[in-house]
Amino acid sequence: MQQSAPPTAPRYLYLARHGDAGHEGPALTDAGRRQAALLGRRLARVPLDAVHHGPLGRAAETARLIAAELDGATVTEAEWAGDYVPYWPERGELPASDADRILDFLGDPEPGEREAGARLVREAMAHCTGPFGGPSPRHELVVTHGFLIGWLVRAALDAPDWRWIGLNHCNAALTVIRYAPDRPASVLLFNDMAHLPAELKWTGFPKEFGAEFGELGV
Repeated sequence: MQQSAPPTAPRYLYLARHGDAGHEGPALTDAGRRQAALLGRRLARVPLDAVHHGPLGRAAETARLIAAELDGATVTEAEWAGDYVPYWPERGELPASDADRILDFLGDPEPGEREAGARLVREAMAHCTGPFGGPSPRHELVVTHGFLIGWLVRAALDAPDWRWIGLNHCNAALTVIRYAPDRPASVLLFNDMAHLPAELKWTGFPKEFGAEFGELGV
């Protein structure tokens, strides 16, 4: 007798960049702590099964403040949720008009850095993408850094590997990706700041964009 396939269910991946830490400091600023608490209050309505965070202090503190607003979600540290370059492009992959700027931004990898980034991003993809192998939907939050969020959004959209670059993310903004059986991944939210008041929006984003959108009242 033919065995039926094991059940699968949608996975909802919630991605948040850590709260404001000034110039990427180890601890959050007062604004960053407010951002994290407000994001936690927004996520309190979500049936989160787990919260993962990177090992740096600003991500760990953000996760703790979010978890304080939740009802019993398990919080764990994960190396794959850390701050690293997920993919180093070659010049030939990049648009000629932007190659110099992009390669200057990334700089040269330290010995082993390229390989470490590739390993960690494989672990991230294996852990938190694709439909969930179980009968009920899975909801997971990853508190991380802008580069990994850019990579996961790029992957969900099947964009070229290098295109994680330029997908900027504000501090404590929310991105949600849905992985459902038998259909492509869906980016439901990207860089959403509806839970933040105007004075806490746009931190961690390129200043020229923050100023422009702030003037529009976004």
